[in-house]
Amino acid sequence: IEPLFMSLLDRYCQRVFDTIGGDGGAPRLGPKTVRGRELSAVELGTYIKSYAQMFEEIGAHFPKAETMLEATSKANNANAINASAEKYTEMMNMVAGPNATDYHQRDVLNTKHNEANRLALKAFEDMANFGSRKAIDEARMKVMQKIAKDYEVFVSLNDGRNPLLGMETYLLPMLVAGISFILRWIADFTCSSWSQTCRASSDLLSHIYMVVFFFLVIVASTKAKQISEFLERGKAAYRMLTDAPSKQKRD
Repeated sequence: IEPLFMSLLDRYCQRVFDTIGGDGGAPRLGPKTVRGRELSAVELGTYIKSYAQMFEEIGAHFPKAETMLEATSKANNANAINASAEKYTEMMNMVAGPNATDYHQRDVLNTKHNEANRLALKAFEDMANFGSRKAIDEARMKVMQKIAKDYEVFVSLNDGRNPLLGMETYLLPMLVAGISFILRWIADFTCSSWSQTCRASSDLLSHIYMVVFFFLVIVASTKAKQISEFLERGKAAYRMLTDAPSKQKRD
């Protein structure tokens, strides 16, 4: 490649992509804006697609001002939907996202959801502020539908961190075994040794809690990881129950 060509190309790139401005002048390259708001690369791509679709629909004719406004408004509404949804997701991720570790009561989570929903809709209204009112309302409805679906996902993620989740699998058999043991002890203590009914009842209750015991042993041997998680949930549930009264006293 000729050195002169490389020198001229370098000069050309500096003039086109100048963000400072030579000789104290204004910069030749600046961020694209719509109604005074700077666009991101993704948002600019949305406008380009909207304009390309507009020219594809009208053919070789130059578009009317109304058509240009409609295309711009359509792209702006799409960007407003994405921006508001991202705002909601960003706020909820800090509370119940994939990287969150704490479980929150449903009323606490719902309060966070309402706050994030309010700020997300405000972000939408700040962006979607021109064009057809009907189109803006339709875009706002899409935002609300997406937020509702995302909230269901966050609720599911939060419920998965519930320290009491799945405890019934272990507590119910242990409760049955405990009741059987107590009833057998009562039967052995109160009934006569010659009573066949008491003896049969005692044997039945003994078989019940022994079956439960071996069932728990089998479960523990096949689901060691789940048992470990169960114990961790038990500790978390204990901390949650013991911390609540202390918080109320401090308040």
